[in-house]
Amino acid sequence: MSHLRLVAVGRPELAAFPITQRLRSQLVYFMASPDAKGVPTLAEDEYFIPRGDVKRWLDEGVFSLVSPLDSANETEVELSEEQESLFEWLKRHQIEHVRAVE
Repeated sequence: MSHLRLVAVGRPELAAFPITQRLRSQLVYFMASPDAKGVPTLAEDEYFIPRGDVKRWLDEGVFSLVSPLDSANETEVELSEEQESLFEWLKRHQIEHVRAVE
């Protein structure tokens, strides 16, 4: 069985952060749009999660999720313990650019 984890791109000195398959599938909820200002070119399995967003989500304890069936409606979703742990790791190490690896 392989173990999923996130590595900080360009920061080999940092230990990887273990994640579940479920959290990996949720990373797209948190990543910045690839064409947003300041977002580097992303390779496959790479995500850019802006520090400002991480701080806001941690402060508020929720994130907004847009329905794929109705983009006019958003729902606030409470952070799971796993999501909160990820955001704390990102914040503590000032990480924005990560890659999911097995």
